[in-house]
Amino acid sequence: MTSNEKTNKDRLKSLREERRHLIQGAAARMKEQKKAIQAIQEKLSAGPQTVPEIAEGIGLPASKVLWFVAAMKKYGQIMEDQKDGSYFRYGLAERAGAEGSH
Repeated sequence: MTSNEKTNKDRLKSLREERRHLIQGAAARMKEQKKAIQAIQEKLSAGPQTVPEIAEGIGLPASKVLWFVAAMKKYGQIMEDQKDGSYFRYGLAERAGAEGSH
C-alpha cells in the first residue's frame, strides 16, 4: 500500500467516525419510516380507509400519515378509493385491482 493510499484510507476512516452520529440518525429515521409504512399497509389490508382513520389506528399524527400516503400513492403501493365526506379512502393497490375484477 502506498503512502497516498494509506492517507486516503485514514481520511475516510476519520470522516466515518466524525459523521457516525449522522449516519446513525439517518438509519434510525429509515427504520421508523419502514415501520410506519408497514403499519399503514397492515391497516389498509382490512379495507380502504381515510387518512384520519389510518392515523387513529396506527397512533401517528394525521399530518405524518398524509405524507406517507402521498408517497405510497405516488409509487403505486396504494390507490384512491371512493370519497367519504371530505376525505378520500385509500386502499392497497393489489386489493383495489382484485376488487375491480369481481
